[in-house]
Amino acid sequence: MPIKSRIRTIPNYPRHGIMFRDITTLLKDPCGLYTTIQEIASRYDAVTIDKVAGIESRGFIIGAPVAYQLGKGFVPIRKQNKLPAETLGRDYQLEYGSDRIEIHLDAIQPGDQILLIDDLIATGGTAEAAAGLIEDMGGEVVECCFVIDLPDVGGRARLEKLGHRVFALCEFEGE
Repeated sequence: MPIKSRIRTIPNYPRHGIMFRDITTLLKDPCGLYTTIQEIASRYDAVTIDKVAGIESRGFIIGAPVAYQLGKGFVPIRKQNKLPAETLGRDYQLEYGSDRIEIHLDAIQPGDQILLIDDLIATGGTAEAAAGLIEDMGGEVVECCFVIDLPDVGGRARLEKLGHRVFALCEFEGE
């Protein structure tokens, strides 16, 4: 079952000229969701991973069941002021402004091998900030894993330039 065929494209959302890749159609399909989790988890069966980190919010939907399947813990990376305990944060640039993500200070120990997961890689700004947080805490990003890569937008190249390995289940051309 091709994952890509289960992903809906919504033209001109959130603004004119953008082709929004919507994974909710993949998630609501039992076979699509199962296949997505299985394909990602099987890639890392023989890889040393201590924890899976997921970027808010769709990274939680994919990352938590992958962590469960691998028998590992899950670490949420959230938007600012959403985590209750002491956090470490990083700002990153958006197309129109900036944002901040945070992680609990006790989430990652020095030397932890971390699989970073999100639903989509576009410009790479959020993933770069998340990987930076993991490294700030002494963790090592084993790989940055996504359901969708938009290679024309440049996020994969951006992460690879920083020395990160990147994997995606499928690609969509254009923005």
